[in-house]
Amino acid sequence: MIDEMNSAAKVPPAGSYKLVVFDWDGTILDTTAAIAISIQYAAEKMGLPVPSATKARSVIGLGWRDAMKIIAPTCPEEEFPQFGAYYVERYRPEEGKVHLFPGIENVIRTLHERGVTLAIATGKSRRGLNRVLEATGLGKYFTDTETADENPSKPDPGMLEAIGIATGIEPADTIMVGDTTHDLGMANAWGCRSIGMTYGAMTAEMLEAEKPVALCRDAEELARVLGLH
Repeated sequence: MIDEMNSAAKVPPAGSYKLVVFDWDGTILDTTAAIAISIQYAAEKMGLPVPSATKARSVIGLGWRDAMKIIAPTCPEEEFPQFGAYYVERYRPEEGKVHLFPGIENVIRTLHERGVTLAIATGKSRRGLNRVLEATGLGKYFTDTETADENPSKPDPGMLEAIGIATGIEPADTIMVGDTTHDLGMANAWGCRSIGMTYGAMTAEMLEAEKPVALCRDAEELARVLGLH
């Protein structure tokens, strides 16, 4: 089934989309391991049960409060800020070591050059997203960026709705690219197509359940699916 989803039959026809929305962590920037390690570190510092790496990865893309219900369900809400402080303490040094997924910058640049509108929908904070957009130099390509600070957590379609309003582009002309079921579920809720990247936080089998139009193992496959070759 997964091989079929990677077939040419699933490639969107040229000109069939006007807007491509990207998730950030695990889709553009290879932060999956750094995030999981930082979550585990914070739980240990707080004296809480340390979630497995799989569970820590599973919340990538969610807003912070929704993530905490999964990774630290016994943590009182008034202690969330301290958990977050420990997370940042571990994550910030790691952020400087992570890198863009190979080829993804070229995909973004090519889409932009061809007149496709680009946006970001991420569970990151606004401050965190602005920091990495500046550090990577990719901010210039995106017409709109939406974070969990301004919108309900994925898979609620609020981020995509906000992007649709900002760009004036309908769901039928939109494709969401992400590496988690939260991203693809958000696309389903908004009524747009989605493409799953299997190099991020979740397996191809997990992503397949959300019925994306394609699953891509790398940026090269994504470029083909989007008709850039």
